[in-house]
Amino acid sequence: MNRASRLRALLALAVLALSLYLSLTQSPRLGLDLRGGTQLVLETRDSPTAKADRAATERTLEVLRRRVDGLGVSEPNLARSGEHRIVVELPGVQDPREAAEVLGRTAQLTFHPVLGADPQGPGSPGPKDKRTLRDESGQPLRVGPAALTGEQVDGAEAGFDAERGSGWYVTVDLRGSGEQKWAELTGEAACKPAGDPARRAAIVLDDKVISSPQVNESVACGTGITGGSTQITGNFTQQEAQDLALLIKGGALPVPVELIEQRTVGPTLGADAIEASAEAAVIGITLTALFITVVYRLLGVLAALALACYALISYAALLALGATLTLPGLAGFVLAIGMAVDANVLVFERAREEYATGRRKKRRGGAENGARTDVRTALTAGFRNAFSAVADSNITTLLAAGLLFFFASGPVRGFGVTLSIGVLASMISALVVTRVLAEFALARDLVRTAPRLTGLADEGRVRTWLTRRDPDLMRHRRRWLAASALVLAVAAGGIGLRGLDFGVEFTGGRMVEYATATEVEPGAARKALADAGFPRAVVNSSGEGDLTVRTEKLTAAQESEVRQAVAGLGGKTEKVRDELIGPSLGDELRRNALIALGVALLAQLAYLAARFRWTFGASAVAAMAHDVLILVGVFAWLGKPVDGVFLAALLTVIGYSVNDSVVVFDRVRELWGANRKAPFDRIANSAILQTLPRTVNTGIGAVLILAALAFLGGDTLTDFAVALLIGIGVGTYSSLFTAMPLAISLEARSTAPPPRPAGRAKSAPSTAGPRRRAGARRAEDSGAVV
Repeated sequence: MNRASRLRALLALAVLALSLYLSLTQSPRLGLDLRGGTQLVLETRDSPTAKADRAATERTLEVLRRRVDGLGVSEPNLARSGEHRIVVELPGVQDPREAAEVLGRTAQLTFHPVLGADPQGPGSPGPKDKRTLRDESGQPLRVGPAALTGEQVDGAEAGFDAERGSGWYVTVDLRGSGEQKWAELTGEAACKPAGDPARRAAIVLDDKVISSPQVNESVACGTGITGGSTQITGNFTQQEAQDLALLIKGGALPVPVELIEQRTVGPTLGADAIEASAEAAVIGITLTALFITVVYRLLGVLAALALACYALISYAALLALGATLTLPGLAGFVLAIGMAVDANVLVFERAREEYATGRRKKRRGGAENGARTDVRTALTAGFRNAFSAVADSNITTLLAAGLLFFFASGPVRGFGVTLSIGVLASMISALVVTRVLAEFALARDLVRTAPRLTGLADEGRVRTWLTRRDPDLMRHRRRWLAASALVLAVAAGGIGLRGLDFGVEFTGGRMVEYATATEVEPGAARKALADAGFPRAVVNSSGEGDLTVRTEKLTAAQESEVRQAVAGLGGKTEKVRDELIGPSLGDELRRNALIALGVALLAQLAYLAARFRWTFGASAVAAMAHDVLILVGVFAWLGKPVDGVFLAALLTVIGYSVNDSVVVFDRVRELWGANRKAPFDRIANSAILQTLPRTVNTGIGAVLILAALAFLGGDTLTDFAVALLIGIGVGTYSSLFTAMPLAISLEARSTAPPPRPAGRAKSAPSTAGPRRRAGARRAEDSGAVV
């Protein structure tokens, strides 16, 4: 074992040991969509007296944190998002209505002297700094300027007067100048005769008199209530008294806040999602492991072991970063398995080519080339030659994941984080762990003397079939482009004729999912809701006993009516998911989605143009746009929702599409650099035939994983998996039959010289694809068939 191999082995051992330690000593941080609870997004607004800047938002966050502590929610999480938004996570809270009301109220608490009754009522003209408000019984009172505010309140607590039977009250503790000002206010009121409205003090919350008690006759005129404590009474219920105490104790918000997003997920739904995703992951990994074992034998077994290491590394990375694992994040975790498989397949296919090349050269040149048939040498060359394709393809996926993080919101951001971690872990798994295991195994005498055991001595059925048939796929490139144009027209027709069913994230409104005792037909539910006063409600069935209702606007009382209408059809009804998106946030998310797609196209084009040629980059981006439009069109024809999860799938398809194109163009660059005089269309055809075995094997591995997600991953992940299955199918086709024909057409008009020979050209395989038919000339030494 040389120095580099020892360093790789030490690195792999250190990473795995650290990952195992983190996995055993830490617990994952689950998103609310997995453990159940409510997420509220509040946005600060300007008021007549204060601007909602970053400092005001920070002060608001602190007040909200005190209020949340008073709610008694275990493990709440509050964080500022941007300059104006605050994200509040309340695990276990299933009815967010009361929490939203308590958290979102500005609670401008003030204490005023009562100047007397106002027979003209509110709105009547009065002296400066004086106004008329109705008390708790509806009587109009003329009140003077505020004597003290909520900022001078030290605390508040609800209590029940059992001795006198006066019911619930709130004890308010004052601090600082508040004690003296309260004494002055009540001392002045005590000088008025009993029964005079001016003997009262008005306690005003958000311009509403919540209590205007008479000052007790025992209070001396001019002295007032001292001691820094007083009681607020007002025929409160227990809940009203507790809420008022919480608001007063929390303090006044510096600026008003508006609820712009609300997501509630039942604990049962979250537990089911974890179980379904875990089953999908286990089955997907098992099927993939069996597949690569059948195809690559011993190396496949080692790659399967490396996949288990990948899962451990990814999980540990999530723990180390403190990332929140969401439902789409679980999908990203499972999907990244496909990236790890792809890297292994790239390496193994290149190693097979190296081994086959060595055997052919040995037959032609004798013993002097015998070393080329060694499986260890072939594997080393496979890792070396596949590195650029692995790196470029993973970087393009990281670009898509990064765009998800910066432009998406909510659980979809978790998908971007998890996918990024998974991609990086897959590279470590394939390029370090797999290599260490493979080098150790291939160094054994038993393995070296039985090369067929390794899987490298067998070229595989796909490559054997291509060798026998030797198709010229690029001869009909205009037909391929015409087929792509036809499919694009059909997709555009779906968008134009059927339209897109945008989810609540993009349109704003409210979406509630119910679980019913018996299955409810969507048509019957629509009629029942129309009869109940909701004719514009959109109803969809999302599985056995599950019904989704989406409306533009739905208050808490209206939601209760909707639930009763659904229960009338399906029996016992439970709310398992509740999402509210404000119209301003919906517009912003829709705009950000378009920005994300536009930036993705430009970023991919810039990267590919820098790494390859502008013709390659333009072709790959055009094929990517082709895939995106077709996927959107298919969802339009199927009537499936275009929501945040679909956006995650769409940006993943972008990464996958470019991933495939990068692998093919990487081979084109290698072959063309080794034989610069060869016609480009022949080079392109040879590159396709060489990379086709990898494309088929990687595609099968991805389909196995996504099929497990589609059948076992639950309703949300089903649409995600279906989108990716469509995208992978279209992306595989477009990388071969859209991007490459476009590249041939662009290169025919380009004056740029062919790429320079790469440093690894000497170790390139002797044939870029299957052997040509009789009459075709070879260029075996250069690694290309022309």
